[in-house]
Amino acid sequence: MEKLVITGGNRLEGTVEISGAKNAALPLMCTALLTDEPVTLNNLPRLADITTLSDLLNHLGVAIAIAGGKGLMMRGRSLTFDASHIADTVAPYDIVRKMRASILVLGPLVARMGEATVSLPGGCAIGNRPIDLHLKALEALGADIEIEDGYVRASAPNGLVGGVVRFPFVSVGATENILMAATLAKGTTTIENAAREPEIADLALCLSSMGARITGAGTHTITVEGVEELSGTTHAVMPDRVEAGSYAIAALMTKGNLLLKNARANDMQAALDVLSEAGGIVEVEDDGVRVRSNGHVSGFNIVTQPFPAFPTDMQAQFMTLAAVADGASVITEAIFENRFMHVPELCRLGADITVTGSSATVRGVNALRGAQVMATDLRASMSLALAGLVAEGQTVINRLYHLDRGYEHLEEKFRRVGANIERVND
Repeated sequence: MEKLVITGGNRLEGTVEISGAKNAALPLMCTALLTDEPVTLNNLPRLADITTLSDLLNHLGVAIAIAGGKGLMMRGRSLTFDASHIADTVAPYDIVRKMRASILVLGPLVARMGEATVSLPGGCAIGNRPIDLHLKALEALGADIEIEDGYVRASAPNGLVGGVVRFPFVSVGATENILMAATLAKGTTTIENAAREPEIADLALCLSSMGARITGAGTHTITVEGVEELSGTTHAVMPDRVEAGSYAIAALMTKGNLLLKNARANDMQAALDVLSEAGGIVEVEDDGVRVRSNGHVSGFNIVTQPFPAFPTDMQAQFMTLAAVADGASVITEAIFENRFMHVPELCRLGADITVTGSSATVRGVNALRGAQVMATDLRASMSLALAGLVAEGQTVINRLYHLDRGYEHLEEKFRRVGANIERVND
């Protein structure tokens, strides 16, 4: 079993190249199911989740070609997805259980093939994330839905029909699923209370280049005028705002100075605002965002909310920052009810954290101390790596499969800017 070994104390300085966004890449890969022409995606990150979804698409009959080289080890690689022949409309449990985003094949398959059977999904155990909104949205477009033996069966033999989809609360995944499905529905679909995340706008941009007629992406109301067919396209995946925010915290914690190459400030403004409040100096440059330390970290308060507010995917990383800040910070998790599983692991490193319901009070300590810890989910794994960068002695992080789902070449990127970090086999 692989482990990450970090010896803390080094100041980080230099350039970190931000990879393509996992949360954007996964729905973009599913757009290939909507057309019989090739879809080429550039700037795809090398991540376990990308491989998992590639396996699922391949099972469905999608041919995948890698441009410019062999294997999946290339940074910023390009993949071409050819779904001209859909061999199967069943997404099996053995693949879907590994990643929740697998549910994103449901909408495109029903829209193009008139049917789909998808196993109920897995993924990080960070709380109750039901797919009810996905299913009700498809029903609003005329799909018949059945759940049996752990599978969702959706059918629309005569095609989907445009309608009004009103989400009771914001859901990124459900917005993405119904946005893709609506592109091939007959008539006009209006999506109300839609997610506004930059990944939604990136998906709409790709779909529009395929011939979809979409207005309002990035706002609470998206309108889609269905078309009979979509064409292939070439699209570059947007930079990963969560990865960029994570490395920004590393700069502040280590009293360093990092240029986050390719990062887009507008996509991560809420996180950058908190970094500035905590004592970080944030500068937007031509090729990215620079974050450097003013020498100390101040306490702060955050509440996670849908974009453009503070993102839940940055909560664990900012908790680590709060653990070494001057004074107390209060972090409230308003999205997922079980996303404080990293707290006991941070406390093993010497953090002073008290959880009361959905809020955590973090009292900064003078120093963290290296120890054996275990990653509990994707973003928690990065929070532990950040703690290891400043902890006294050696920190060993177990269960790296979580980390590999969302951070490309993490140890290599950290080493290039001065961290003492390595991956070892047990």
